Amino acid sequence: MSFPLPQRPGLPIALLAASFNNTSATYKYYWLLSIISELEEGNTVIPKHRLFAGMVSSAWYTVNYFHISFGKQDQLQRAIGQVRKLEGITIDEKQDIVKRKIIGSLNPLTARAIQYFDKEVPHRYLSPWFSESKGNRSEIHQLSTNFENNSPYALDEKNLTINPLWQAYLVEHAGILKAFCYWHLSLYLQKHNPNVPDIPNKLIKPAKRNSLLNQRKFWNIIIDHTGPLECIYTQKKLIHGNFAVEHFVPYAFVSHDLIWNLIPADPSFNSRKNDRLPRIEDYFDGFYQLQRTAIKVMSENYPKEPIMDDYLSIFPNANAHQLTETDLKGRFLENIQPLLTIANNNGFEYMRKHIY
Repeated sequence: MSFPLPQRPGLPIALLAASFNNTSATYKYYWLLSIISELEEGNTVIPKHRLFAGMVSSAWYTVNYFHISFGKQDQLQRAIGQVRKLEGITIDEKQDIVKRKIIGSLNPLTARAIQYFDKEVPHRYLSPWFSESKGNRSEIHQLSTNFENNSPYALDEKNLTINPLWQAYLVEHAGILKAFCYWHLSLYLQKHNPNVPDIPNKLIKPAKRNSLLNQRKFWNIIIDHTGPLECIYTQKKLIHGNFAVEHFVPYAFVSHDLIWNLIPADPSFNSRKNDRLPRIEDYFDGFYQLQRTAIKVMSENYPKEPIMDDYLSIFPNANAHQLTETDLKGRFLENIQPLLTIANNNGFEYMRKHIY
């Protein structure tokens, strides 16, 4: 499957499309995204350190919040880890703020962490235009000076200058080009994270998380029928309206709000749990009993409630309430246990049992 780019007479669009061929690291994707972002702000002569800061900030949320692996040898992921420690930036900070903090940093170690890319990224991205140079940095710098072969930009030691012939094209088709980058990036990252769900939705920080209003109504209905429920973490009683809707497997890993992964919990605990993982041996039985109760109540009283369709993703060929106790519990365990194991392998930490 290919992702066609808009054509423009006189421009070697095929070379732009080929820029992601034989990619062994993420930097090319984030390099082009950073260039497009600067162009959208009206900048055509761009200091390279701004572009490197843009690369780090674009990948910040994907690496730090969702724990997506870029590969053991990926220097962009390594730089993000270094900058996070050096600058004390939160894992879910806004992209533009991350970029400003990096650009404005006075820490020479931060500058060094991003300046590493100058030796590898700007000239290597131009390889399709200067294939005979075989990645020679000084030679590509020299050849690009006059935009030979209609290269998209020229390089010097400090700046990148956009080729006027490319400027209008890159701005006009910015949306398509960003989609082109993210499509290739998601394919690349899925290959390196084969068991991680929903890679495409982990590439950009959402403007805001989805409301859990319907999920809260769901658990209020259960409590109205059963009376107070018990928090599986703190054993506090949860009454109508006074609970947090909690992702058993963290949202930062599953990237969805399906009801089969959501339970009511003590609000004060929920804020402390953050994105840590519950251990199966400590909390699965309690989690399962809440889900079992919910399925029973809803199936008997509100069988056509739309939110019950959420269970179809783990019970595709059966109605959950018709399964035997052994099968029902087994289906939940078969879905939950691998998610927790994979999340832990990707860097999510298990919570201490007495976190509260």
